[in-house]
Amino acid sequence: MQNNDNTGRYQALHSIGGEASEGGAEALSINPATGELIGRFPAGGRAEAEAAIAAARHAFDSTLWPKQPRERQLALLRWADALERDLSSLADLLTRTNGKPLQQAKGEMLGAISEIRYYAGLARHNPGHAQEVAPGEVSVMMREPAGVASLIIPWNAPAVLLIRSLAPALAVGCTTVTKSASQTALFTAACMAPLIADAAIPAGVVNLIFETGYEAAELLTTHEDVDVVSFTGSNLVGQKIMAAAAPTMKKLSLELGGKSCCVVMPDADIASVAPKIAAAALIISGQQCTAARRVLVHESRLQEMKQALAAALSEARIGNGLEASTDMGPLIDAESRDRVWGEIEQSFDIADEVVLRGAPISGPQGSAFLSPSLIAHSDDNAPFCQEEIFGPLLVLEPFSNEAHAVQKANNTVYGLSASVWTNQTDTAWRMARALRNGTVWINDHNRLFAEAETGGYRRSGIGRLHGYDALLDFCEVKHIYQNVGVVGLG
Repeated sequence: MQNNDNTGRYQALHSIGGEASEGGAEALSINPATGELIGRFPAGGRAEAEAAIAAARHAFDSTLWPKQPRERQLALLRWADALERDLSSLADLLTRTNGKPLQQAKGEMLGAISEIRYYAGLARHNPGHAQEVAPGEVSVMMREPAGVASLIIPWNAPAVLLIRSLAPALAVGCTTVTKSASQTALFTAACMAPLIADAAIPAGVVNLIFETGYEAAELLTTHEDVDVVSFTGSNLVGQKIMAAAAPTMKKLSLELGGKSCCVVMPDADIASVAPKIAAAALIISGQQCTAARRVLVHESRLQEMKQALAAALSEARIGNGLEASTDMGPLIDAESRDRVWGEIEQSFDIADEVVLRGAPISGPQGSAFLSPSLIAHSDDNAPFCQEEIFGPLLVLEPFSNEAHAVQKANNTVYGLSASVWTNQTDTAWRMARALRNGTVWINDHNRLFAEAETGGYRRSGIGRLHGYDALLDFCEVKHIYQNVGVVGLG
C-alpha cells in the first residue's frame, strides 16, 4: 500500500508470495460521499488467483508456519500493535472508501484490533482431547490447520469482517489468500500492509488480491489446492459458492445475510426503545446483515411506535462521514443506492401504510445518499418482510400475543439475529429461546464481540465466526489411535 504524496491519492497492489504485483487493468476507488477519486488498484483475475493459491500451498507444505503457534501469536500481536499506531489514518481511509461516519470507523478499527489480540491468545490454545477407549487403547484427537484458506471479504465492515476470518485462520496455522471487495480495496490493502511487510512471516502465508469481476473469486472456490472458503455476503452468492465447492468438498464458513426482527413487547418503553431501534436500522446506512429490518410491536402499542420510530429516523443527520455531525453516511456506491431505492419504492406500492417516505438525496456527482423509510404492514409474507433489502428501510408489523410474535418472526428463510425488548426477564428469555436465530439480543441490538460466536440458522449461513468456535472453521480434527497395552496384564 502506497500513498502518492504528489497527488494525495492511494495506490494498492496485489501481494502474492511476498511480492507486490500490478497484474490487471487499473481500477478506481471512489468516495461514495463526495464522488472524488481516492486512489487506484489493479483489477486482477484468474492469473493472480492461481499465483496466490500456489504461493499459499507452497507455504503450507514447505514451511514451519503450521507448526509454530508461538510464532503465529507474536505475528498477530505485531499486526495489532501496528494497526493501533495507525488507527486514525486507517479509520479515515475506512470512512473515505466505505462512507460510514468516522466515529463508527474508529469503533470498527478498535474492535478489529481487539479481535486480533484475542486470536493471538488462542493461537497457543487450540487443544484436542485424549481418552482411553479400552484397556491400554488410547485415542488422541488433534485439531490441525486445514490448509489453504481463501477469504472473500465484503465492503460493509471491511476491518472486522476481514479480521474475524483472517485472524483465526492464521492463528490455527492456515495459509491464506484474501480477496478484497473492490469498493474497499484500498482500505484492505492498508489494513493488511503490516502483516504483509512482516519479515518473520514466511512468504506465501499471507496473500492479497483484488478484482472487479468474478474470475478470481470463482477460482478461490473451486481450486483443488484450496481447503477452506470463508465468505460473508448475500445468500444467492453463498449458494453459488456451496455448489462450486461441492466437487472438491471444501470446508465452508458462510455468513449469508439476514432479516433481523426487533420484537417489542407490550411493557416496553417505546420512547426509549424507538431511537435505539432506529440506530440499529441505520448502522452502515442499513448495509449490515444484522441491521434491524423488521419491528414487531404489540398491537396495543402500534400507533405509538409509528410516531416514535418515524421521528427517530427523521432526526438522523445524513452526510459525509468525515463530518462530526453525521449520523448516517451514503450507501456504498451510486449503483447500489439506485438498486436499493428501486426495491424500497416497490415496497411503497404494496405496503398497508407508508409512515415515512425516504428518497435519494442530491449530492456531488457520484455520491450515494438515501434517506430512511418506514412502512407498516400486517402480512409477514410480503416481499419486503421476507427479502433482504440492503439499505435504510424498516418494516413495522403488529402482533397480538407472544406466540403470534414468534410465528411472525420465525416466518423467514433467514436466521441470523433478532432482539427482544421488554422489562420482564422471564419474558425476554422465553422469547429469545423461541426465536430461531444465531444471535438474540435483549434490550439491545448489533452488539458483537470477539469472544462471542456469530452465525446463522437456515439460509443465514454455515459455521461460526468470532469466538473460540471460529477456530473450528479453519481446522480438521485428526484421530490418532494406538494400543499401548497395560503394565502387568499381558
